[in-house]
Amino acid sequence: MSRALELAEKGRGKTSPNPLVGAVIVRSGGIVGEGYHQKAGTPHAEIHALRDASEKAKGAIMYVTLEPCCHYGRTPPCTEAIIENGIKEVVVGAVDPNPLVAGKGIKTLEKAGIRVITGVLAKDAQRQNEAFIKYIRFGRPFITLKAAISQDGKIATKTGDSKWITGEEARRLVHQMRATNDAIMVGIGTVLADDPLLTVRLQGQHRQPLRVIIDSSLRIPIDSQLVKTASQVATIIAAAEGRYSKEKRAELEAMGVEIWDLPAVQKRVDLVTLMQKLGKREITSLLLEGGPTVNTSALEAGLIDKFVFFQAPLIIGGRDSPGVFGGEGCERLSDCLRLNCTSVQKVGDDLMITAYGK
Repeated sequence: MSRALELAEKGRGKTSPNPLVGAVIVRSGGIVGEGYHQKAGTPHAEIHALRDASEKAKGAIMYVTLEPCCHYGRTPPCTEAIIENGIKEVVVGAVDPNPLVAGKGIKTLEKAGIRVITGVLAKDAQRQNEAFIKYIRFGRPFITLKAAISQDGKIATKTGDSKWITGEEARRLVHQMRATNDAIMVGIGTVLADDPLLTVRLQGQHRQPLRVIIDSSLRIPIDSQLVKTASQVATIIAAAEGRYSKEKRAELEAMGVEIWDLPAVQKRVDLVTLMQKLGKREITSLLLEGGPTVNTSALEAGLIDKFVFFQAPLIIGGRDSPGVFGGEGCERLSDCLRLNCTSVQKVGDDLMITAYGK
């Protein structure tokens, strides 16, 4: 199963809105076939593994990270192929949360006389597909907040200088994170302060994430990098209904920007509604690289699923230097959001801290 999980990772950033899946076929103690889901609409991991094993699949054991599908979607059901190829036993990592599958694939295999074992490295399989699971269960993208911070939790100096807090290795890793998320989101404050491009800039070919900008009144400059490149990289501006000029909207749309009218909550774009709309667009994962205003709005709305902090060995100081979050803050420690830190990794001179809300 560990090998199947490794294989599944090869599809990261390419399979959305489908899950990551890896499959390994074992016979007489040795691997005779393996495969992974490479892209939505193409054969699933089980099919690749069966083709790799060929006639050796008969009487063999298949290890698969996610329950095999039993319905017709973009591709035929994998359960049919497993049965037809004579697999005698299927070991499953996690049950598929998709209601179209959810235990039905297992029952289909068992009815055909195939032994099924479930729950092998289930937590690892579920963590691997955390975005897919969130999307299927709640109809919205899994949100990862990413922030580069100093030792004292600042994201910039009091003058707004933030390039660069972290080193080259950490910044390269951020681009890898962008490449594996369906969308990237910032607020208008970040756009006005940094004029970011919000693209993946790595060697080789990489899918560019959908760029989402929270800009209630369409303050974004026409000559910003985001607007100038909107015809090449899909760009959405989430605006508040009735808070901008029609002329500015027409100007932005002429440049290739897509404008979404959304309801406002306290004069700000309703992020919950925005996430639901992104979910309908099959956006399963979103990287939040915002400033304190957007980050706080997302936090208060309970939308942040995962936190990734790149902490640099420097101290910025200053009461006017911004932190990751703004707002009023907590009055008591008992009111604070406690995080479950799952990993701390050295990245060059910086630390990469990954955590989830408890």
